[in-house]
Amino acid sequence: MFHREGQKIILTAFFLAVAIIIAAQYFLEIDWVRWLVQIGALVILVLILQFFRNPKRLVTPNFDEVLAPVDGKVVIIDEVEEPEYFMDRRKQVSIFMSPLNVHVTRYPVSGTITYSKYHPGKYLVAWHPKSSTKNERTTIVVHTPKFGQIMYRQIAGAVARRIVNYAEEGEQVTQGTDAGFIKFGSRVDLFLPLDCTINVKLNQKVVGAKTCIASLPKQND
Repeated sequence: MFHREGQKIILTAFFLAVAIIIAAQYFLEIDWVRWLVQIGALVILVLILQFFRNPKRLVTPNFDEVLAPVDGKVVIIDEVEEPEYFMDRRKQVSIFMSPLNVHVTRYPVSGTITYSKYHPGKYLVAWHPKSSTKNERTTIVVHTPKFGQIMYRQIAGAVARRIVNYAEEGEQVTQGTDAGFIKFGSRVDLFLPLDCTINVKLNQKVVGAKTCIASLPKQND
């Protein structure tokens, strides 16, 4: 199944691929050149189809866990000052998405959207330390029953040029459902309370709406 944000691009790529294959068949006389062009058109189409895939993931909402909002690799785990909304220190977990990852953003928690803001910006490479505050991005805060407020930030990278954000302030959202998409995008940051337990490690691969990023602190008996 493919994400709705890719419908126009997929249709355009399909018709272009068909046109290129037919044109090559009629106008390119050298066999290996014709095959190379036709195979190249098919490869590009397959890559676009893969990029916009949207696998269905059944989630039983759990107020005790923060799930990964995207597929990718954990590239940052740190305690930082969050200057946009919280104005205090938070645990940051950042997930980098390669072009081969699913690029759907899913709500990491269930709750009420209390903040949703788009920021224009630069297109530094996603792993650059300043990309979280300098790049084009959206910042979303969800108020949850147990964690309090959880922030996630969609960040464009050197290739990404289109962030799609569905979150609207005041809206009730459910963990694991579609929250947006980063077209040819690159990174999502989570900002979590200092007392939560981080359950992932650096360079660990995570799966959106499946991998538990953080959980509530364990209570002493």
